[in-house]
Amino acid sequence: MDDLVGQYFEAAVAHLRRAQAEEGEAIERAAELLAEAVAEGRRIFAFGAGHSSLAAQDVVYRAGGLVVVNLLNVPGMTGVNVMPAPLGSALERVSGLATAALDLTPATAGDLLFVISLSGRQVMPVELAQHARARGLRVVGVTSLAYPAQVASGHPSGTFLKDHCDVVLDNKIAVGDGELTHPGAETSFGPVSTIVTSALMQAVVAGAVGRLADRAVQGQGATPPLFRSGNVDGGTDWNAKLMAEHADRIFYAF
Repeated sequence: MDDLVGQYFEAAVAHLRRAQAEEGEAIERAAELLAEAVAEGRRIFAFGAGHSSLAAQDVVYRAGGLVVVNLLNVPGMTGVNVMPAPLGSALERVSGLATAALDLTPATAGDLLFVISLSGRQVMPVELAQHARARGLRVVGVTSLAYPAQVASGHPSGTFLKDHCDVVLDNKIAVGDGELTHPGAETSFGPVSTIVTSALMQAVVAGAVGRLADRAVQGQGATPPLFRSGNVDGGTDWNAKLMAEHADRIFYAF
């Protein structure tokens, strides 16, 4: 195997192991918030701007995922789905967009919001988390705590995403988001942020499902509403049934 290829896999595995070892308590706290939100009939949203949206999308409408998790989709912010692509980055710095986006959702006090931002420094994630908490939502932030220690906030308050959360999950990614270097390359490359952040999100879901399933076995609640793969027999019908049952908390379907 090419040396850089091997180094990349080793870096990804090392980050995953570090996240497992160091973020266990935070994962459990976030999982408890998610389990409570599901059990209590609360609304659940996940948001990420740019490539951070990939980890948010990974827990929405997918096999093995909770049916009641919704993507908070702000136009121009979800991935690289706008032209020109730098417009998405520019929108992250626009004040007022986050508050308007949240206010136009059905979110109410007691609901749960995941805000994913690698640096946690831009206006959008800071204002979104800040406004959500002011409205009484619970907020779980997924970010890198290396950034606040080394870069300035882009928000006028000087605060970061981490300052406006009930629970913070640190993905341990270094500033610059590149694990590899080469004498012939002028900057680092080989990011693992998507891998680690998605793993943190899926770990929270797994923890929440375990809690809900335990309660169901004990006769203290319903079984967790989980999607089945649409590529197995009966999967599509199963999913349609669950989506109909939880239609009041699903905002990604008509």
